[in-house]
Amino acid sequence: MSWREKQTAMLAEKKVLMVGAGGIGCELLKNIVLAGFRDIHVIDLDTIDVSNLNRQFLFRREHVGKSKAEVATAAGLRIAPDAEVKIVFDHDSIFSEKFNYEFFKQFAFVLNALDNRSARNHVNRMCMSTHVPLIDGGTAGYLGQVRTMVRGATECYECVPKDENKKSFPGCTIRNTPSEHIHCTVWSKHVFNQLFGEVDIDDDVSPDMDDEEAKEKLEVTDEGMESGDGPKEEGGDAKLEEEEEEGGKGEEQKEKPSNTRMMAEESGYNPEIIFNKLFVDDIHYLLKMANLWKERRPPVPQPFGELATENAGSSTISTAAQMDPAQRVWTPAENGDEFRKAVEELRVRKAAAPDGILSWDKDDDAAMRFVAACANIRAVIFGIPMKSLFEIKCELPLGSGWNGDAAGANLPPPLKAYSRAPMAGNIIPAIATTNAIIAGIMTVDALRIAAGHADKIASSILLPVPNFRGMVVIPEDIWVVVIVFKRQ
Repeated sequence: MSWREKQTAMLAEKKVLMVGAGGIGCELLKNIVLAGFRDIHVIDLDTIDVSNLNRQFLFRREHVGKSKAEVATAAGLRIAPDAEVKIVFDHDSIFSEKFNYEFFKQFAFVLNALDNRSARNHVNRMCMSTHVPLIDGGTAGYLGQVRTMVRGATECYECVPKDENKKSFPGCTIRNTPSEHIHCTVWSKHVFNQLFGEVDIDDDVSPDMDDEEAKEKLEVTDEGMESGDGPKEEGGDAKLEEEEEEGGKGEEQKEKPSNTRMMAEESGYNPEIIFNKLFVDDIHYLLKMANLWKERRPPVPQPFGELATENAGSSTISTAAQMDPAQRVWTPAENGDEFRKAVEELRVRKAAAPDGILSWDKDDDAAMRFVAACANIRAVIFGIPMKSLFEIKCELPLGSGWNGDAAGANLPPPLKAYSRAPMAGNIIPAIATTNAIIAGIMTVDALRIAAGHADKIASSILLPVPNFRGMVVIPEDIWVVVIVFKRQ
């Protein structure tokens, strides 16, 4: 028997469990079938959505609404029609009681292609208790990670505390004084929930009239000068006391912005009325808080029918990308039109929802366009450069912090510089190329485990750009290059 025949026979005997049949799972199933594994069990609870089709290549439009595990299994069997491949599936949760100790014990190793931490923790515990090797892969945008865990030889998934690294911003900054586009995007997500989702009192989007900075009084210096305001007026103390007395009458009588949800419902979710409330009326309230604008550029209200048709100054990805609406920076007028269309669509869907509540979903086109349009219009108001729809989904410039779990939950400190913070909360775009690279590394590790070479496995990190040596994939622990990326 030749070496190839021995390898083929050895791989055919290995029983493999693959948990997750999404972006990584589709690439992984194709890989392990073509690599020679012949006994595979697939588990996934999810169904196919139209938004999956751009990166989960085992699925087609006619499969929308069907079980991912079932369709992926059928596709896997077609990949190697001449081979004796056995692929079975379960459209079920990995937490199901039937996936118990005895179930896990039958496999040579487990491949994790999951997208949430709780399921990863569960599979990790089952593999550790049954002494079954676990290969876990995850991606977040252009970043990726593969970790192979063998009890007694490597640390497990839960051995190292995960860094949540979820950046938050002061409420007064979001509501009153945004200075970065991310502030506008976070505010816009709150607007979505206030208008269409489940109202959270902590996510109020109206101006914060109780902002301590806005209520600060001018201080008098030893030289008799009001700090930062030039010569003091004659009789200024008396005048100031008079203003304070008049301004302090009846805190309840202080004019406050109208409730966003109530206003929207009373107007029948009229896009123009909502627009002018958010971007005109509320801005006028902010302008009344004069202390906020002593050292800041004051915001400029943007009425619905007066939006500019050209961009004054905005970030951009590339000249070629201007042809793609998702990567082109919309003009203020285009943002206004996108806002109107999104509100009209979301209004109809909200009315049709059983509980009258819509949930935020990064793959919901109308919701994403609503947030992008809101964020850009608010950016214009505060003199902040606008961004494209794609940039709002995932900020392109390299920064610090990661709001993901799949690969970024446990990045080594030296790689923090490569991580990026998605702008719209937990929005992390799924990149087909990243999924393919990670699935390929997982397959190589699977072949090593099947051949009994677990000692040659090192957890790997995929970088979004080549490092100083031109490498994009490196082992996590010893920083030795395993894949070389050649710049063209």
